[in-house]
Amino acid sequence: MSDVEKTEIKPAILILGAPGAGKGTQGIVLGQIPRFYHFACGDVFRQLDTRTELGQKFVEFSRKGELVPNELTIQLWAAHMDSRISSHQYKPDIDILVLDGIPRNVEQAQILENHVKIHHVFHLSCPDRDELARRMRKRALKDNRMDDASEDVIQRRIKLYEDETKPILDYYPNEICSEVDATQSPAKVLYDILARLQTLEVYQKIAKLTV
Repeated sequence: MSDVEKTEIKPAILILGAPGAGKGTQGIVLGQIPRFYHFACGDVFRQLDTRTELGQKFVEFSRKGELVPNELTIQLWAAHMDSRISSHQYKPDIDILVLDGIPRNVEQAQILENHVKIHHVFHLSCPDRDELARRMRKRALKDNRMDDASEDVIQRRIKLYEDETKPILDYYPNEICSEVDATQSPAKVLYDILARLQTLEVYQKIAKLTV
């Protein structure tokens, strides 16, 4: 695949929500449905090749204990997506990208527009912060990440979401944003998302393709 094809604007939907709202759960399930390709931002850093130039830049910031700049974060993400395209795991001409964990702030959302078109934003809403904390604690214990189960870490992550990520909702037009009650059962949350997805023009076009 040529570089021109790799850098074409890709159709995408965004799942947005506070930690513990269930973004990963819904993204993984959607990714199992034909015509959707789920990609969690955390996979970029877990699978980072530190031998590459971009990987070395990431290591440089990590060694200093500094946050990776937004521009570099999107570059890393885009390079990883190109590798998925080259290996034919992700086919942007017939797959709708399900974004989870990226963008993390408004600046990243702006930079990301060079790579994808967000056709819809699903906000998994859970105003009950105690419930979010309970879910995060349960997940941390299940994954044996004891440090992530501490109350300080949990509250810090929720505040970071409120301060940096949630404002993304105001960046996108209201007409492409849907609020989904994340306190419902995972099955009902998925039902609500799928009902809205099937009305999207981009999905209707791709769903008709014969491959």
